[in-house]
Amino acid sequence: MDLQLNGKIALVTGSTAGIGFAIAKALAREGVQVIVNGRAPESVQRAINELKPFAVSELFGFAGDLSQADAAAELVAAHPHVDILINNLGIFEPLAFEDIPDDDWRRLFEVNVLSGVRLARLYLPAMKQKDWGRVIFISSESGVQIPAEMIHYGMTKAAQIAVARGLAEHVAGSGITVNSVLPGPTRSRGVGDFVNELAAQQGQTFEEFEQQFFEKVRPTSLIKRFATADEVAALVCYLSSPLASATTGAALRVDGGVIKSAF
Repeated sequence: MDLQLNGKIALVTGSTAGIGFAIAKALAREGVQVIVNGRAPESVQRAINELKPFAVSELFGFAGDLSQADAAAELVAAHPHVDILINNLGIFEPLAFEDIPDDDWRRLFEVNVLSGVRLARLYLPAMKQKDWGRVIFISSESGVQIPAEMIHYGMTKAAQIAVARGLAEHVAGSGITVNSVLPGPTRSRGVGDFVNELAAQQGQTFEEFEQQFFEKVRPTSLIKRFATADEVAALVCYLSSPLASATTGAALRVDGGVIKSAF
């Protein structure tokens, strides 16, 4: 299927590894000019080198912490227009509610929510002028089923869903769509490292931990495994395309059926 993306420009935040990298790769394969983002110049360049065999169009890099306003301003000065904004940047940390200080609530909100809000505010005017654009927030099933082990993370993911819907209402009647994507448990770099550490502590292999995780922690999963980052990226790539012009204001799940609802 031709997704009609050739020549578009996309920014994928937090795209040096994991889901962000997989999204950058999927878009690059479709002929999109991708801006790869990470905090360190070394990781950005490494990601670009890994993406080059898949890229049809040009790749750009931007090293900077996009949870900070000055870095976002620097990015927009260097790349004043993007057709596709993928707000993927995010962090998580399992902590008991009583152990989460105010600063951690603020930090997760600033990284997971405010970074995307700020970039949308900066890039929407140019999208409005062209009357075309795609804004996608990478949320999580945790935004619907708030995890007891990291309530502050779930709060940020729910906020992303709300922001995406509100922005879709804001640009109603235009050629701009705004959606959120809700991955379920996914074997990204961060999750993979976390799971491997927990498995080692319990004397288990990854596969043994995975089986136990989906029996006890996420029993509603229908696929009974961690999704791959490429499986998430496939949905994001479609939503980025002109073919998805009638899909907006939606929270689309690629959660392996974890959310126990037909709607």
